[in-house]
Amino acid sequence: MDPDPNRDDVNRRQFLDRLAKAGICIAAAGAAGFWFYDSKGPLSSAPQPSNLTLKDFSIGLPRQKMSIIRGADRAATLGMALKSLGGIEKFVKKGDRVLLKVNAAFASPAMLSATTHPAIITEMTRLCFHAGAASVVVTDNPINDPAACFTLTGIADAARKAGARVVLPSDDLFCPITVKGAALIRNWPVLYKPFTDIDKVIGMAPLKDHHRSGASMTMKNWYGLLGGRRNIFHQDINGIITELAMMVKPSLVILDATTAMMTNGPTGGSLSDLKHTNTMIAGTDQVAADAFGISLLGRSLDKLPYIGKAQAAGIGTADYMKLNPVMGSI
Repeated sequence: MDPDPNRDDVNRRQFLDRLAKAGICIAAAGAAGFWFYDSKGPLSSAPQPSNLTLKDFSIGLPRQKMSIIRGADRAATLGMALKSLGGIEKFVKKGDRVLLKVNAAFASPAMLSATTHPAIITEMTRLCFHAGAASVVVTDNPINDPAACFTLTGIADAARKAGARVVLPSDDLFCPITVKGAALIRNWPVLYKPFTDIDKVIGMAPLKDHHRSGASMTMKNWYGLLGGRRNIFHQDINGIITELAMMVKPSLVILDATTAMMTNGPTGGSLSDLKHTNTMIAGTDQVAADAFGISLLGRSLDKLPYIGKAQAAGIGTADYMKLNPVMGSI
């Protein structure tokens, strides 16, 4: 008896249908694996949400402080900015272990102002040791190759010559962090271990344009602590910057606006992107520092929603004049 041709068609259709479904399942599994894969290890391997957090490094002043100093000499304006806040001794005590969180994101020379300028790293390190600091650590998790970034920016040389220790990111230095009340930083790998034996944290950021967030300043500077596929947070850039400011409670922040990157940030690449704004901002309120910083870029608060979000979260104030900032010039 001849085989039924209709049955052959049915069997063939069933086979193709099953093959297609199997392909979809394999693709979905692969996509899920890629989504959860992290360069520091698979995020999905953690059995329970992390309860690790960074400790509070703020110095507990009765009110927030801020200074705005005009001048072209970075070391001089930084020194005056700190002196106007009571001196470095107000923030760093004898025996303190200090961490400087710099922006070393790109392998570009200091003159392009895409990264923290080595001159203020040298001066801040010197001042910390003058105040009696036991040690100073300089760290970041750059976008490009860490060793190249720290070398080409001049950050590594400036730090080491001043006596600081440079900590480059490595897999064993990351731990999953969950920020209380956060929707994004939950069980996410963060450059955690360099902070475990630290007493004071000072954020040191350049002022620059940023094509996604509008501007990169002191709060955006903490982005460099994130590990993993952190580019997925670009989908909610204002949310992640706010949560980073919730995660890190620094002792002090420095916003270097001696030369501001006005356009084509955050990398820039041309001197035509820069403007000599000759200003150094120091303070204990990172929201206030950033709120002033955007005025130097000629932008309004409504253009940077994360500043309003950070204020609403109780991190600081966008009305920096409420802090009665000390103003001066050199």
